[in-house]
Amino acid sequence: MFNDIGPLELVTLVVLAVLVFGPDKLPKVIQDVSRTIRKIRDFSDSAKQDIREELGPEFKDFEFEDLNPKTFIRKQLDSDELGLKEIRSGFDLKKEMADVTDAVNGRDSTSSAAGSAASSASAASAVSSRGGRIDMTKKPEPSAADDRPPFDADAT
Repeated sequence: MFNDIGPLELVTLVVLAVLVFGPDKLPKVIQDVSRTIRKIRDFSDSAKQDIREELGPEFKDFEFEDLNPKTFIRKQLDSDELGLKEIRSGFDLKKEMADVTDAVNGRDSTSSAAGSAASSASAASAVSSRGGRIDMTKKPEPSAADDRPPFDADAT
């Protein structure tokens, strides 16, 4: 409950409680607060149990913590129903970049066909027909002075 309270803050709270309630009444106040917290926890547990009973047997493993969106998403991503772990392990960015570099430079890569098929296809379209090299000196054609850029009425 109070996981983020440090020792200095705890000492400050104790000193403040002694000053506010006094040393005679402090034990009774602590008992009252602990009793109230215990009653609230019991009420919460009984309410959760009642809700589980009303939902029926198909929701017997239902946890109220799953209603928190962060917990729900974390739980869904950790389960391997979607195959995300396989996708993560199969994705090798360095290998993909090396395949693209090899394809652009005209070298024959010795990687698997499945991993480099998509990157080779996209890189092959960028390679010019002259010796497998890309012409980096090409400049865009100069446009005429009266040429206007295309106008899209829906975009404005």
